[in-house]
Formats: sequence, structure tokens, C-alpha cells
Amino acid sequence: MSRQQTSSNDWAATITKSTVRLGYWTAAWVATLAVATFGPTFIWQSRAASSIAILVNLAVGVGMILAHKRHLKSLDEMHQKIQLEAMGLSLGVGLIAGLAWSTADMANVIPFDAEIGALVILMALAYMAGIFAGYRRYR
Repeated sequence: MSRQQTSSNDWAATITKSTVRLGYWTAAWVATLAVATFGPTFIWQSRAASSIAILVNLAVGVGMILAHKRHLKSLDEMHQKIQLEAMGLSLGVGLIAGLAWSTADMANVIPFDAEIGALVILMALAYMAGIFAGYRRYR
């Protein structure tokens, strides 16, 4: 096996390991969020337990952010650029749409409460669209 092929295999293994690690952290964060969200309704009636669940969720969230940072560092320049552009799009859409959504709720322009879940879904869709567009652009 040539040295270049070995290097390429090592890089692919590093990317795979980083992606799997990020997946585990993300799954852990989603699980702790579910426990913190649904625990008070279905498991406990204690503010202390809710506070602990929220703190655990925050701690796991920090771990997920750090795992994402390590994952980005493991990518090559093109993939980093695609990821960062998609994140920028998601942040911009979230900020602009989130403020408009909140303002519409406060002004009673919409007949329902502005819930954060809708904003999270919009940001996720913007991120996925940014990833898709980036891969098409740099193909």
C-alpha cells in the first residue's frame, strides 16, 4: 500500500471516528433534553430534580459543542467551509426569523404563542439546505 493511500485511509478513519463521537454526544444531549423536558410530567414532581436534569443537559450540551469543534478541526478546508457557511446561514435565519416570530407574538399578529421548537426546526432546515447547497457548489 502506498504512503498516500495509507494517509488517505488514516484521514478517513479520523473523520469517521470524529463523526461517530459527535453522533454519540448529540444523542446524549437529545436524551438529556428529553429527560429534562418530560421528567417533571412523567417521572418526578420535584424542582430540585428538574434543576439537576437541566444542569446535566447543559453539561452534556457543552460536551456536544466541544465534540463539534473537534469534528470541524478534523475536516479538510473545503468541508470546513461548507459547514461554516451552513452554520452562518442557520444562525442568520434563526436570528432574523426568531426575532420576527417573537415580535409577531408580542404584537398579537399571530393567533398562537411563538414556540421555540418551530424556530429550532427552521434553523435545522436552513442548516441542511446550506450543507446541500455547499456540497453542490463545491462538487
